Amino acid sequence: MPFSPLYLIGLFVLGTCAGSLANLGIYRLAWHPRRIGPWWRPDQKAPPRRWHDRLPIVGWLGLRREAALHGRGFWIRPMLLELLCGIAFAALYWWEIGRAGLLPPEVPRALPADWIAVLHCQYAAHLILIALMLVASAIDVDEKIIPDAITMPGTLLGLLVACLLPSSLLPDVIPERGGMALDFLHLASPHPWPPQLEGFPHAGSLAIGLGCWWLWCVALLPRTWYARHGWRRALRLCVARVVRQPATYRILVMGLVGTAGIAAVWRFGGLGWMGLLSALVGMAVGGGLIWMVRIIGSAALHKEAMGFGDVTLMAMIGAFLGWQTCLVVFFIAPLAGLVVGLLQLILVRDNEIPYGPFLCLAAFVTIVFWAAIWERIWPIMALGDGWFVPLIVLACLGLMGIMLGLWHQLATRLFRR
Repeated sequence: MPFSPLYLIGLFVLGTCAGSLANLGIYRLAWHPRRIGPWWRPDQKAPPRRWHDRLPIVGWLGLRREAALHGRGFWIRPMLLELLCGIAFAALYWWEIGRAGLLPPEVPRALPADWIAVLHCQYAAHLILIALMLVASAIDVDEKIIPDAITMPGTLLGLLVACLLPSSLLPDVIPERGGMALDFLHLASPHPWPPQLEGFPHAGSLAIGLGCWWLWCVALLPRTWYARHGWRRALRLCVARVVRQPATYRILVMGLVGTAGIAAVWRFGGLGWMGLLSALVGMAVGGGLIWMVRIIGSAALHKEAMGFGDVTLMAMIGAFLGWQTCLVVFFIAPLAGLVVGLLQLILVRDNEIPYGPFLCLAAFVTIVFWAAIWERIWPIMALGDGWFVPLIVLACLGLMGIMLGLWHQLATRLFRR
């Protein structure tokens, strides 16, 4: 689709502003907030602020004068982040809208107006997700933690967008008589949407949606599990902490309000219910996969393999992109993490790496190369009416446990030297 270069310039400027907001979130939502950037009240020892300090990218060049307070070169990463955000906003628009890069190559690029509107919805949803993943990744790199203040609102936003704009989910082009139809990646893809997943009066679909919702709510509860003195004592301590924490009652209220909202959407049915149910299952599958990886990895490594923030991060990604995409991210992220982990282990003898950035990178790669990825994986997902996919996932989880056990042995031997 042809468009004016002014679109890209405007999107670059908008992206730098979004990068500035991302920097604000990185330094304010961290476990240890830092007064870095032009949005904080300056330290008493800092030189006076100037109006152009708040300009994206160039403002950080002036803020170099605060290096004595924040460390030498503190301004480089936030400046590069804003620059990369600007480039990403423009480049992604050129790819998703200008080149229709998420659609198969056999689709004519002279798209009808309704298709172009759908691509814009997808582009906007991807920008929101990328911004959230950027903040989560930077905090994970700094502190090896992913705050719920990012993933909880992000997941709720993903569910809301999927309900109001179901076409914001990734595209699925379906051949039909006389041409092609543009559909979105729903729960049953690559199969047609079955009648039993419709809204009212099909109670089974409501049960699936509420089950996914409450699984996420329960996962957010502030709980601990210490099984050194037996599972009964561990269960009593876990329940005691859940009951005593004020956050439990806030999550309970959120769960009840969400239940009412899900039931209302189910009652009206239609595309809104299709989008919401697809996002709910994507949230549950994404978080559940990483939760299983966390359990298996902890058993293989004899210590906590990853934080629970990775679970909530993957749940957020699943709410935006669907359960099929979570499977792709599940396979891509460990490969990238393994390469970086081996290099880090050999070069600096450090075997702890944040996993969140690799999940986010894998999700971004999946978005950009979605057309080629979906062309290759949908025949596999179509085998055996979809029942072949869980078997593959279980086999991969078993292989992952073996691989992590070997990794633990290798790391132990290297650190003994």
